[in-house]
Amino acid sequence: MQSSTQIRHWIFVALVFFCSGLQAEPTITESLLKPGVHVLMRHALAPGTGDPSHFRVEDCSTQRLLNDTGREQARQIGQTLRDQGVGFDYVFSSRWCRCLETAQLMAMGNVQPEPMLNSFFADRSTAESQTQALRQKLITLPPQEKALFVTHQVNITALTGIFPRSGEMILIAVSPQQTIEVIGRYLPNTQ
Repeated sequence: MQSSTQIRHWIFVALVFFCSGLQAEPTITESLLKPGVHVLMRHALAPGTGDPSHFRVEDCSTQRLLNDTGREQARQIGQTLRDQGVGFDYVFSSRWCRCLETAQLMAMGNVQPEPMLNSFFADRSTAESQTQALRQKLITLPPQEKALFVTHQVNITALTGIFPRSGEMILIAVSPQQTIEVIGRYLPNTQ
């Protein structure tokens, strides 16, 4: 029978052996501060799914919108990013009002509406062309710059395979082979 000292010794040896091959992963903040790391963000909380049947992109009253919780979530996410020293060279948004409002309330820079970020939830016929346009936009961004893309779950899932929560950010970068790599996921605590 082994003594407790011997058991502790072997546990220590096992931990040292296991941990010796590990490298520290950068924190989300460290990743966000790196040039060339972009953010795909699902709009803040807008209860429901899809949009009403009478939806018109130019009329916010026909759309599913942020609620008060979603508005506060967007403000707090922007404040959290600014407090951590995170900034963006570009802020792009879907033309849907819930995305534009999320981007504006985050106050991370001038918001540029981009049709390629529009939801294709109700009409999947444009999914491939919009996803390819987003991929191309990412590839052509200057490598030392960073962009925030405020969009929809379906768009993010089509590009990354990830199903994000409302307000969740997917950190991505373009590889030397010009593929899109997921660096991490970040959902700031806004409660």
